[in-house]
Amino acid sequence: MTAVTKFILVGFQASQNIKNLMFFLLLVVYCFTIFMNFLIITLVSTSRNLHTPMYFFLLQLSISDILLTTDIVPKMLQIMPYYSGGTISFTDCITQLYFFCASDGSECLLLTVMSYDRYVAICNPLRYTAIMTSKYCVILATISWLVGFSIMLCVILSILMLHFCGPNIINHFFCDFVPIIELSCSDTNGVQLEVSLLGSLIVIIPIIIIIFSYFKIIVTTLSIPTSIGRHKAFSTCSSHLIVVSIFYGSLFAVYVVPKRGQSSTTSKVLSLLYTVFTPLINPIIYSLKNNDIKKALHEHIYKHLRC
Repeated sequence: MTAVTKFILVGFQASQNIKNLMFFLLLVVYCFTIFMNFLIITLVSTSRNLHTPMYFFLLQLSISDILLTTDIVPKMLQIMPYYSGGTISFTDCITQLYFFCASDGSECLLLTVMSYDRYVAICNPLRYTAIMTSKYCVILATISWLVGFSIMLCVILSILMLHFCGPNIINHFFCDFVPIIELSCSDTNGVQLEVSLLGSLIVIIPIIIIIFSYFKIIVTTLSIPTSIGRHKAFSTCSSHLIVVSIFYGSLFAVYVVPKRGQSSTTSKVLSLLYTVFTPLINPIIYSLKNNDIKKALHEHIYKHLRC
């Protein structure tokens, strides 16, 4: 059903020296991202003090970040040294698009579940352990993954119904939705409408839930009579609020802000921040601003030094 068997990813157009520097920088960032997220997974899995709902969802977030960055960075590094970019097969391109969208969709839902967890902990603390049971947390995490991957599967199946018979050059460093759709020879209005509707379900609704949760959290926190109590309540959700702001801020900068007058290089840099650096920032924020993570890390290091 398609005449195109491969696409050409243009990547970044720059001098060879700049490309070499970018290759080294991105390789270091990727390795550090994988290390930091695996560190979070290891600490949450092995430390009994971190066997709580909040850290269980943090573990899920680290898995999503690993999936996202591993889906994008290795292929980007592969094509980086070549002046005219590199090729990717049609199947690999669609697969990369699927896992990129699915991991992003799942992360939207996981961040929403994490905000709900903070809402219950602060606004209904006496019933927190009764509501956020281990079984309920597993159900929420499973739903987040299944909904994210199922919705994006519908989008991918719609894209596979399109015909690609003309140009095969993608002016990007990975297979994103818009550059692929622009290369189709078919009428893409139906697919774009489907993406808009499903995107609203998986992005807009979670944002509304997050805003409502934090509104209730702020109201409840301000009603606490002591400043120490207010500070303690805010500190339990400050890391999550920063991560949510960075994630949705970069998401809207790439896909919602009008691109009229925006160069392709600017668009690529924004996408780079969103797909490569955000998965690195998330575990750093939780590590630097969370005393429980720091304590678990010190105990983990001390345990291995004794061995």
